[in-house]
Amino acid sequence: MIALGADHGGFELKEEIKKYLDEKNEKYVDCGTYSTDSVDYPDIAKSTCDKVISGECDLAILFCGTGIGISIAANKVKGIRCCACSEVFSAKMCRVHNNANALALGGRVIGVETAKELVDAFLSNEFEGGRHQKRVDKIVALEK
Repeated sequence: MIALGADHGGFELKEEIKKYLDEKNEKYVDCGTYSTDSVDYPDIAKSTCDKVISGECDLAILFCGTGIGISIAANKVKGIRCCACSEVFSAKMCRVHNNANALALGGRVIGVETAKELVDAFLSNEFEGGRHQKRVDKIVALEK
């Protein structure tokens, strides 16, 4: 299960990705926002990431205007490792090397087709562990 969350700047891209996930028969929960009315991305990041932390969802995909603000807010949620990506290699590697559990996309900086490629790269890769585990452990230790 994937948790989706967007502020007003990412709402339209979130809606496009929902359609794409439907086509792929991927299960998701939409944590808002539900329009282009202004909302604060830290609130959306928290409610969406809480679904991952609770175990209700495995991963989160977050959207704001650039992907940056919502990723910063998401990374303040203990246990979340969120990467703002705008190209495929990073969307893959944040999963493979960093065990990222959240992806942030910018509705005002990438197009729908690029977003679909990023979502595919993020969802189709898994953490390699091994030599990368000690680094992830050090990231987790920073939360303490």
